Amino acid sequence: MTTVTGPAPARVAHWDPEDREFWERTGARIARRNLALSVLCEHLGFSVWSLWSVLVLFLGPEYHIDPAGKFTLTALPTALGALLRLPYGHAVARFGGRTWTVVSVLLLLVPTALAALVLTPGVSYGTLLAVACVAGVGGGNFASSMANINAFYPHRLKGWALGLNAGGGNLGVPAVHLLGLLVLATAGAAHPRLLPLLYLPLVLAAAALARRRMDNLPRPPGGAAHSLREVARDPYGWAVSALYIGTFGSFIGFGFAFGQVLQTQFHDRFDTPVKAAALTFLGPLLGSLLRPVGGRLADRWGGPRVTLAAFAAMGAGAAAVLAASRSGSLPLFLAGFVALFVLSGLGNGSTYKMIPAHYEARARAAVAAGTDPATAAAIARRRTSALIGLAGAIGAFGGVLVNLAFRESFRTSGNGDTAYLVFLAAYVCCAALTWAVWLRPGARR
Repeated sequence: MTTVTGPAPARVAHWDPEDREFWERTGARIARRNLALSVLCEHLGFSVWSLWSVLVLFLGPEYHIDPAGKFTLTALPTALGALLRLPYGHAVARFGGRTWTVVSVLLLLVPTALAALVLTPGVSYGTLLAVACVAGVGGGNFASSMANINAFYPHRLKGWALGLNAGGGNLGVPAVHLLGLLVLATAGAAHPRLLPLLYLPLVLAAAALARRRMDNLPRPPGGAAHSLREVARDPYGWAVSALYIGTFGSFIGFGFAFGQVLQTQFHDRFDTPVKAAALTFLGPLLGSLLRPVGGRLADRWGGPRVTLAAFAAMGAGAAAVLAASRSGSLPLFLAGFVALFVLSGLGNGSTYKMIPAHYEARARAAVAAGTDPATAAAIARRRTSALIGLAGAIGAFGGVLVNLAFRESFRTSGNGDTAYLVFLAAYVCCAALTWAVWLRPGARR
């Protein structure tokens, strides 16, 4: 049941997705509507967050920026986006999903308008760094969007719903690469400002739709800061966050850096921005599309099993990329990187499924011990939302580490071999952590 004020739905008076009768009668329809708009808004957030991974391809010799400087331009928005995921995740519980979605989407106007304003030859590198950093506001949208959708869906559908929401949002990365390719192919590299200008009307339209058609759910008991303290004291939260560094950190880090890696590692074959941009969208596209599949597989087989398999395969993919780099094999290099994107997408979906599964199990145990079922479910949703924000923030810092690893590797040796070795070691460690915490005999108690 909802109460309507003005043109948009207001706060929902009652919400219990675990009640199957309520879900079939009312809940599913409301949840699907909010999920669709959440995907749209998160998609634009990812596009704006990834904007500078494309804009650096426009920055030719007249901008006087070396490859290391370009990697810094892509690392800064990644870092700010990671930091903002904590307050953004809390904002949903404080202000409501609909309210905060509108605010967070409108904030995307700032980095797009600034980029369109300053991108001309002769602009200082410091100005570019500041404007690129502001694009990090797009990275915060993920945490608030996921926390919001988590509250709408019953436990049995969370893997699919969270995977679809995140996958649709992640599609913003290949989308901005395709739009960048379109601008490069039609207007040319001398017109980078056209790319951010394309997003201004899209952002305004998404904000209007969110205001009109999304809902605010009842606020769960307990404050956002209290929830964060609770999950921060839970070792489980830090273990999941470490895995998310390996999965999402790889996805967003590679998405930001891949075009520059191609131009630097194989500069003789990618001597123009158009040639690099023509390939950079493929990996993020496939990884985004397969994120819901990872969530669905986790619904069926369990998040830890799917995540362990993903990390084992990612280790093989990193080894293939390293071998291709040393031998100069472009086909193997591309195949290895595409595999890393695909596997990181699957791992993203399965890792996030492990968050609500943990707190749902704790809620069942609390009910068995005498806690009121509605109270236990509300606490589980609140803690899940808090950990989604924490894991999302920590995982996004993995993207910063990826860009820094590439920056140092190319700066010191002229190739990415050291970075590929670091990635391989990280995936082995993540696989070992997954087995030790979740899958070894006696791990489940």
